Order: sequence, then structure tokens, then C-alpha cells
Amino acid sequence: MKSKLSTVLPVVAALLMVSTPAFAQDGGADMWKGYVAIGAGIAIGVAALGGALAQGRAAAAALEGIARNPQASGKLFTPMIIGLALIESLVIYALVIGFQLQGKI
Repeated sequence: MKSKLSTVLPVVAALLMVSTPAFAQDGGADMWKGYVAIGAGIAIGVAALGGALAQGRAAAAALEGIARNPQASGKLFTPMIIGLALIESLVIYALVIGFQLQGKI
């Protein structure tokens, strides 16, 4: 049985693609600006979602390792923090790219 999200998502995506040309007043000369804005928003959203999932999984794995072997906490803590910082830097890069795309509008 399909979930409601898998049924509604293609419909919403199709409406987003069709709505921009439908409301264009100047014949679509600046239609790309709407796509750039949607792309910037989607890029930031996907990056934040992916970064949050990755950080949660990394922290859970490190804490599970510490729970199994408490003496290894010193060896696991520093690489975990470095990994979390690298994951967060990828999200910040997506934010910068999103801002650059917004500047083109």
C-alpha cells in the first residue's frame, strides 16, 4: 500500500514546474529566476536534512562505541568532533552556494 507522501509528492513537483510559466507576464523572459530561487531553497533544505541525518548517525555510532567500551571514549571523542565539523562544513558550503544563487536573481 502506497503512502500518501509518495502519491502527493509527484503532484506537488509537477505543479511547481507548471506554475511558473502560467503566471509569467512578460512571456517567460525571467522565468529562470524562479527556478534559481527554487533550486537555492531545495539545495539548502537537502543539505540541512542530509547533514542532520549524518550528524545523528555519527554521534549515535560514537556513543554506542563508548557505551560498549568506556575506556575508548578518549580515542573516539576527537575523531567524532572532527567528523561532525566536516559534516557541518558541507552544510555551510551549501548555504554559501544558495546565497550565491539568490544573488543572481
